[in-house]
Amino acid sequence: MTASPAAAAAALTTRAQEVSPRIVDDILTLVRQETSSYDLPGLATGLDLLRELTVQRLGRPDHEHRYPGGECGDTLTLTYAGTGTGTGTGAGHVLLVGHYDTVWPTGALAGWEQPRPSDDGRDRLSGPGIFDMKTGLAQGIWALKLARESGAPLPTVTFLFNGDEEIGSLSSRPVIEETAQKADVTLVLEPTAHGAVKTARKGTGIFQVTATGVEAHAGLAPQDGASAITALSEFVVAAAKVAAPDRGTTINTGLFRGGSAINVVAGQATAGVDIRVSSEAEQTRVDEELDAIKVSDPRVRIEIDHAWNRPPMTLNAASAPLLALAREVAREQGRDSLPDTAVGGASDANFVAALGLPVLCGMGAVGDGAHAQGEFIYPETVPAQTALVAGVLGRLTQPLRD
Repeated sequence: MTASPAAAAAALTTRAQEVSPRIVDDILTLVRQETSSYDLPGLATGLDLLRELTVQRLGRPDHEHRYPGGECGDTLTLTYAGTGTGTGTGAGHVLLVGHYDTVWPTGALAGWEQPRPSDDGRDRLSGPGIFDMKTGLAQGIWALKLARESGAPLPTVTFLFNGDEEIGSLSSRPVIEETAQKADVTLVLEPTAHGAVKTARKGTGIFQVTATGVEAHAGLAPQDGASAITALSEFVVAAAKVAAPDRGTTINTGLFRGGSAINVVAGQATAGVDIRVSSEAEQTRVDEELDAIKVSDPRVRIEIDHAWNRPPMTLNAASAPLLALAREVAREQGRDSLPDTAVGGASDANFVAALGLPVLCGMGAVGDGAHAQGEFIYPETVPAQTALVAGVLGRLTQPLRD
């Protein structure tokens, strides 16, 4: 006799609670292996560890492929055949995406301190990358394990682990896009926004601005020089005024380098500029207004590399039924609600949404402090989040319908 949806959901959440200590152990195992985006040996070891952990929990995949990342971390896909009624690769095929690189330099773990419980008494676990996003990786692996144990029909599941998300998914983007187009649905295991899934994200630009001036002796002939630093400083101030926070557009110059010596008028200077936009219209406006900026010394040449990294993400028509399904699963598992929200950060979900494909982001950790010293998770939320992904997997043996 087939269990009712309510009974099946209760059994799944109970099982997730039972194995929660093991899931947390796996999270901490991943955190202890540092995987800075710029540490290729560390990334290689981290990906080997992640693959080993996946195989320990799920067995050997039916198909796997490792894509060399060059100057970035490699990308790994592991596919586990489903047991559902879907046929082919388009129906009943779910892609679970998660990055294993972190923003933290190798060595950060040594001086990391655990936080005290929060003011409301909730325990917290901290570590470099624990929130963004090694908890999501472990939860995703265990979600498929628990879904299998439940005996429910399951879709084919492909895990995609990439090691360059924090620096723009420079090598993994084509792999993500190609793999997503072969799947029916994509779930991105990025952290939640205080428990909410993320259905809208800003697009990002990683611009490099170069100023080329004229070098001269700062004491003997300063008038013969044209300072690249002075001109680029003017540009940076003008660029900040192009921001429009009321329209969701922010501009931040995070890196500034220039000059060759203190007594030389600078002939070269560069700036790294982070840009966030909520729409393609804002992207176009920013491009045009930055190009129109003039500096006071015409001898200095300003060149802008308009490197738009991720397109803006919105809740597209294909993703709306997926959100509705996730909310239905959450209700069956006893949640009052499953909110969704828009956030300023970007993720690999931006690429999938731009293709018009169904995607939900923020299916991972509950906590806070991404990219900040002391980022943390609430360990008591691990079983519920794991059960949610497991429950959604169990409902995706057929294509979504409006």
